[in-house]
Amino acid sequence: MDNIGLIAVVSIFTAGITIAAGSIGPALGEARTASQALAAMAQQPDESNRITRTLFVSLAMIESTAIYCFVVSMILIFANPFWDYVIAKAGG
Repeated sequence: MDNIGLIAVVSIFTAGITIAAGSIGPALGEARTASQALAAMAQQPDESNRITRTLFVSLAMIESTAIYCFVVSMILIFANPFWDYVIAKAGG
């Protein structure tokens, strides 16, 4: 296998691992956050508006981790800087 093929295989494998870890972690975090918010609302119904507002901000912050992992995997697949480096070395 040549260098470009090896870089392609490693990039695709790493992108898959990044998406897997980057979606499992935030999914578990969001589930735990939602369950704790529901438990807090059940115990203190008067504070449900405040808890809901805090819940949505927390969910947005947790989801940003998954989005960052998605962006990294797309860079590895479509805009990998290592491919340009290997192609430039092979041509020159």
